[in-house]
Amino acid sequence: MGLLGVTWTTHLRKRLSLTIRFLHHTSKGQILMSPSLASVDLPDVWSPISSCQSVPAIHKSFNEQTTVVLDGKLIAMEIRSKVAAEVRQMKNCLGKVPGLAVIFVGQRRDSQTYVRNKVMACEEVGIKSLVTALPADCAATDVQNAIMRFNKDPSIHGVLVQLPLPQHLDEEKVLDSVCLEKDVDGFHPLNMGNLALNGREPLFSPCTPKGCIELLIRSGVEIMGKKAVVIGRSNIVGLPTSLLLQRHHATVTVIHAFTENPEKITSEADIVVSAAGVPNLVRGNWIKPGATVIDVGTTPVEDPGCEDGYRLVGDVCYEEAIKVASVITPVPGGVGPMTVAMLLCNTLDSAKRMLNFT
Repeated sequence: MGLLGVTWTTHLRKRLSLTIRFLHHTSKGQILMSPSLASVDLPDVWSPISSCQSVPAIHKSFNEQTTVVLDGKLIAMEIRSKVAAEVRQMKNCLGKVPGLAVIFVGQRRDSQTYVRNKVMACEEVGIKSLVTALPADCAATDVQNAIMRFNKDPSIHGVLVQLPLPQHLDEEKVLDSVCLEKDVDGFHPLNMGNLALNGREPLFSPCTPKGCIELLIRSGVEIMGKKAVVIGRSNIVGLPTSLLLQRHHATVTVIHAFTENPEKITSEADIVVSAAGVPNLVRGNWIKPGATVIDVGTTPVEDPGCEDGYRLVGDVCYEEAIKVASVITPVPGGVGPMTVAMLLCNTLDSAKRMLNFT
């Protein structure tokens, strides 16, 4: 019995491509350009072909002078400006503004910086923010009690727990305490489950993966049908990023610590999203010429010369990758600002839903 090759139905691919272009065109007046997940869902309709067709790989010559460095700060500023406009409109119409609560446990300097950036971003767009700081040796009940207070507070529309938590705390139980309707980080099992299912729309998608997709769309990178590699499979970034890319019809491979020949697999990808948290893991020879590289890695490295006493280092060896990739994000200034911008969007969406404001 011969091998059976299968391929997407041609007319289905064309219809989907036209649909996505239409959705992106009609979303110009909105805050985000990425369409709702349910709107891009299509059933997997396969049609058999008589024989296995081999298509030789084509590698175009690449001129490093054309490399686009994505300015996450600039894109995030555009999004924040639109969020601020909607918050002002909500305040004028209802006399209320969105509220975000942050629970921060311990004294990690990088986490302190992240929380400070989130609070500043909230102030900038008019969102009310409250921070509860707890000592590193606090009990799990202390964290859960803080979450429950915010869950019940009608002026708070988003609740997040700054990660990572101290090792003695059960991260899963803590995150499960956050009310589904206020889970602006998108980590609740129901939100993650709906993210994975065709035809379902999560109340919130995790902020960093959502920011990665927004960067790809705004930079004009085609996702549908492309080979994508996600390095890292954490519940916070790797897993939801792979799910989002699949929902946008990429062919996704997840690289993890037990993957054999990760550099070979990665070098075949059109889109690389690295979220392993290992500085300079991805070298230039891992990158396919002309590929798009999204570096999520932000590992703090001691540096007395920096204001905070440390600097952030990405997963990707930037000096090597920029000579090969066609599109790349820097660290810092790439994905980080987008993560905060998506948090503001999720908080605004939560408030609009709870206050029935359109």
